[in-house]
Amino acid sequence: IVLTGGNDHLWKTWGFPDGNILMTGEGHTDWLSGCCFRPSGTQLVTSSGDTTVRIWDLSRRGCILTLRGHSRAVRGCSWHSCGDFVASASMDGTSKIWDVNSERCRYTLRGHKESVNSIEFLPFSNTVLTSSADRTLSLWDVRTVSRL
Repeated sequence: IVLTGGNDHLWKTWGFPDGNILMTGEGHTDWLSGCCFRPSGTQLVTSSGDTTVRIWDLSRRGCILTLRGHSRAVRGCSWHSCGDFVASASMDGTSKIWDVNSERCRYTLRGHKESVNSIEFLPFSNTVLTSSADRTLSLWDVRTVSRL
């Protein structure tokens, strides 16, 4: 299965290699910038130009949680390998670590001077990597909210 998101505000899952659309999700009001399966494969996360991050349950075929807190478009998203946390990167210059179980922002990472364009958890760790339009990469320890 391949997961995509685009300017049509939709995410789609595709059968591979045939290319059949298996499922489509709608709910964002602007372009999708990122989409990622939860490690268990039962849910996915999307990020959008509408400033939100959404969690989708594949068995329910719908959005189960909308995370709000960024003031500008969200450029990327990533699941932690444990499946309990989601990271988001925004054009507002911040990144956020969201606790999916409590449904709220756990940490806000500040330090880039411009848009944060991507974010990724390092596998099986408490470290995230961010890239920014300020031409820097940063490694962060999300437990201490500090750069490494």
